[in-house]
Amino acid sequence: MSAEVAIRPFIEEDAPQVRELFIVVNRLLSPPHMRDAFEAYIARSLTEEMDRVSAYYDERGGGFWVALGEAKVVGMFGLEPTAPDAMELRRMYVDPSARRNGIARSMLRFAEAECRRLDMQRLELSTSELQPAALELYRHAGYRLLSEAVAEQASNKTLGGGIRRYYFEKFL
Repeated sequence: MSAEVAIRPFIEEDAPQVRELFIVVNRLLSPPHMRDAFEAYIARSLTEEMDRVSAYYDERGGGFWVALGEAKVVGMFGLEPTAPDAMELRRMYVDPSARRNGIARSMLRFAEAECRRLDMQRLELSTSELQPAALELYRHAGYRLLSEAVAEQASNKTLGGGIRRYYFEKFL
């Protein structure tokens, strides 16, 4: 089954579904021994970013989009500038019940097209060792591994706790 999705800019009415998708995916990623750390990361990210998507991305000169399947948010992602010629792909998540239908590939292509439209030369992103499907997607889409790091400090961009992160880029 291939999912038909429409990708459009985030609107405030999407906020409850975006919030729920963020929480569900992060709880699924959480190894049992890291539940408390994941809950703290979720809470911090909700406060600093996900419960204020429009303001967060507007303040940074970026944007946030949702993928809709049957009038439901089945995916999401943000773009945030990192340099005058580069954007960072953020918060790309697909609803677990809608995975393996090409939604992530569609969102990634959309993000790349948006970067080209804005005359960006590069799209940067990072993911963790807890997301092997994402690692495979980015490698197959032509992203080059720049570095790996073990994140010890938590922020709204990383859990910390010794999780290995992989940093990629693609020239567009």
